[in-house]
Amino acid sequence: MRYALKVQYIGKNYSGSQIQFENGKPIQEPTIQGELEKAISTLIFGDTENKNRQLKTIFSGRTDKGVNALGQVVHFDTDKDLVASNFIYHLNEILPKDISVTELKKVDERFHAQKSATRRHYRFELINRRCKNAFDGDLMRVKYPLDIDRMQKALDYLTGEHDFSSFKSSGTLNPSKVCFMESIKVRKNDDHVIIDIVGNRFLYNMVRTIVGTLLEIEGHNLPPEHMKTVLEACDRTKAGMTVSPYGLTLIDVKYK
Repeated sequence: MRYALKVQYIGKNYSGSQIQFENGKPIQEPTIQGELEKAISTLIFGDTENKNRQLKTIFSGRTDKGVNALGQVVHFDTDKDLVASNFIYHLNEILPKDISVTELKKVDERFHAQKSATRRHYRFELINRRCKNAFDGDLMRVKYPLDIDRMQKALDYLTGEHDFSSFKSSGTLNPSKVCFMESIKVRKNDDHVIIDIVGNRFLYNMVRTIVGTLLEIEGHNLPPEHMKTVLEACDRTKAGMTVSPYGLTLIDVKYK
């Protein structure tokens, strides 16, 4: 039987969502996947001493160290018939305090958390204020004033289907660089600037590089059309910096 979980986490204490390998062996650093597999295996098998009995999980997509999630989707297979309410309760009692599960559903065996996904929603939040505040936490603070209207005009050039090579990091393994951006919206709530990006897929560090390019446009008073120039160049050196992962959250993943 195949089950799908909806998972929330704060990413600052983990080396990304997925277990990383070096020379064929897992790197001994904490990951969301590692903690989740350990907790699920403990519930189903009673222990995790036998590595052959540990369940394997598949995530809808990778998130880097520092990136949070409200709606990460994960699937796993087991021959056990699970009761959602009991399983979720006991799983959350085992998981670290910065990881939690909100939903469990039995799904068709053809369902794949990554390959079946049709839309992903990311949100980046930053502070736009000259002086720091003790409650800013890890969010990036931009000291110069940001013009939301200009920012939206720049982001509008990214909607639709494009080659996003200019916004990918060298760690992108998938050779396909074409993505479809359904919508990109920016808004301001007091001194918080919130950017919501919804698309079918995202390249490695793509959202963070888009934000970095947007801040470069604002910081150097470049025309919003500069975003279009960067996009069409298909050249990473034309884009802005890759900003800090703090403030980036995977909000939701949609399926057919």
